[in-house]
Amino acid sequence: MIVITAAEIQTKLKRLGNRDVAAVSQRFFKTGPGEYGEGDLFRGIRVPALKTIAREYQKLSLAETFRLLHSTYHEDRLVALLILVRSFANGDDTTKAKIYRLYLKHTRFINSWDLVDSSAPQIVGGFLWDKDRKLLYSLARSQSLWERRIAVLATFHFIKHGEFAETLKIARMLLTDRHDLIHKAVGWMLREVGKRDQTVAENFLRNRCRRMPRTMLRYAIERFPESKRRQYLSGNI
Repeated sequence: MIVITAAEIQTKLKRLGNRDVAAVSQRFFKTGPGEYGEGDLFRGIRVPALKTIAREYQKLSLAETFRLLHSTYHEDRLVALLILVRSFANGDDTTKAKIYRLYLKHTRFINSWDLVDSSAPQIVGGFLWDKDRKLLYSLARSQSLWERRIAVLATFHFIKHGEFAETLKIARMLLTDRHDLIHKAVGWMLREVGKRDQTVAENFLRNRCRRMPRTMLRYAIERFPESKRRQYLSGNI
């Protein structure tokens, strides 16, 4: 029986790397001093190729997958998370619970918006769909930017199933958050609520549009008719 290892995948990823693409990625993901991705390293591999590798190695053991997640390279961590999403979707209840618990123990490695967005709805939201969701509120109060974003993005799973309460509660908690990446995440989820039920979204926004961060508001109303967008942006609603 052939045993696949994280090291084997990393060797393949290293061969696929491109310095020019890596340089662009390091600027795009704000890896400079004081920026949100400070110090992150990139091999220079585009997402479609990473998704292909995740499919190819989807049978990777959990132990090796989490070893890959510990990599200093961004693409390695993304592949690990894409594998975890596949393992979660195909796993039994015991496997799902194990992945969920390990995911939450390793949030320090899920340290960029794309890593969160590609995994939190499926794993955290998926696991908590029919369970107590108190943990989301603890994450929303975290000092970690990425744990706060996990809390918001996890609710995307609920939104897709027509349930908006958790999204709105967490949006209220994060209304005064200082980080741009939280403003974008909350606004995005409010926009997703509005796509499914604009009345619910407007009931939330109407009394908060004047004090929510501008980026959050712009994301939330992006799909509104132009005349209504202008009303919200001017505060005349």
